[in-house]
Amino acid sequence: MIGVKLWIGVNTMKDKIVMPLWTFGLFIVVMNTTMFNVTVPSIIKDIGVSTSLGSWIVSSYSIGYALSTLIYSRLSDVLTIRKMLSVGLIIMGLSSIFGIFATNFQTLLIVRIVQSAGAGVMPGLGLVIVSRYIPFEKRGRAISMISAGSAMAFGLGPIVGGLISEYIGWNELFTVSCIVILLLPILLRQIPKEEPKPFQFDLTGVSLTVVNAVALLTAVTQRSTTWLLIGLISIEVHTWHLKRKKESFINPELFTKSTYRKLLFVGFSILVLNLGNLFLMPLALANLFGKTPLAIGLTIAPGAVLSALLMLFVGRWIDKFGSVRFLLVGHVILALVLIVFWTDLSQSPTVILFGYLFFSPALSITLASLNYETTRILPTKLIGSGMGLMQLMQFFGGAFSVAVSGMLLAFQKKNPLVSNYENVYGILIVVCIISLFTLLLYVIPDRQSESLRSSHLKKQG
Repeated sequence: MIGVKLWIGVNTMKDKIVMPLWTFGLFIVVMNTTMFNVTVPSIIKDIGVSTSLGSWIVSSYSIGYALSTLIYSRLSDVLTIRKMLSVGLIIMGLSSIFGIFATNFQTLLIVRIVQSAGAGVMPGLGLVIVSRYIPFEKRGRAISMISAGSAMAFGLGPIVGGLISEYIGWNELFTVSCIVILLLPILLRQIPKEEPKPFQFDLTGVSLTVVNAVALLTAVTQRSTTWLLIGLISIEVHTWHLKRKKESFINPELFTKSTYRKLLFVGFSILVLNLGNLFLMPLALANLFGKTPLAIGLTIAPGAVLSALLMLFVGRWIDKFGSVRFLLVGHVILALVLIVFWTDLSQSPTVILFGYLFFSPALSITLASLNYETTRILPTKLIGSGMGLMQLMQFFGGAFSVAVSGMLLAFQKKNPLVSNYENVYGILIVVCIISLFTLLLYVIPDRQSESLRSSHLKKQG
């Protein structure tokens, strides 16, 4: 444990300037994942490595992005947002410049890892800055705006990546990532200055968290029993550490809250559905209907664009009506779309086009509502740690989903191709139903406690 400083905000923030810029920055760092997804085959061919080795170009960024998101979130209880933002965006910008000139696998891999170390500052501090500086009655709009940026990146990333890679070259993808450095001077002028307070920071806890996440994510993405064993052992060590430290990196108080644990599982499940579907749709479009990468991107993009546009209004609805009803409605829509894909996937590419027009907005609404609800139930002192852990679980859910979906497809090679996809969609439907049931378990006690509080206030009156 070392002594550092906790910083508390003393002035207001111009959210009408900060939040659009922050959303754009998040759009860039999320698109930095989706752009490279479609260009991996070209990169593998150009630098002459195997497919399994080349997959680390994407996996290394995803793992580092998840970890740095958690670390920046937790460090927001310790360091100023302005300082962390400066470090994160400078790392992201400079590493992207080096990436433009990368010509071999080793250099490219190092660049992607360093990029991820800076990129996590945008998702890691986004929800923290919303919770700290935006009034509760306006928070839904801010969170929805952030969700819109992510949704747009998921849809447009493959198109941008495909176009740049095909007509200019994959090295130029790093030029897009360089843009984030231009946001820094403007954001530093608008984000409030903060004052220090003594605090103890748990370096051992940080190290154990990194080992936990890297081991488990590697075990899932690489299907490794050895890494799984390392991950389980490291979790046991981390559990022992949490019991003996008063101020640990992952605040153990989070796990005493049953409401938070339920929302944590829902967050994991939502990303299982999202990344599982985004993994299956391009495969189905390519293998069942012979679509090119550009055509696949154009099929997926309308849903992402609609989602981003819709989120501009959803935030106001969440502020007005609360988040729980949108969590429930979103789950129902996701389940219905998955059922359509399960039963009619082979009929036409139009099924996927129109299905994703409903799936993507429902997914974004559900995520925005989940993040809003999480900030509602957590006390201020747990926001940084709680939101960071929530986002780490979401990343893990996405990595887990892609790895398991790939394994399930590999195990069914003897079956007709369309049956393979339908079977995996059937499993995603089950995950969605379990998540909905968990959400109902969360909602019912919450409503009962609100009724009891209201009755108590009436008696006092």
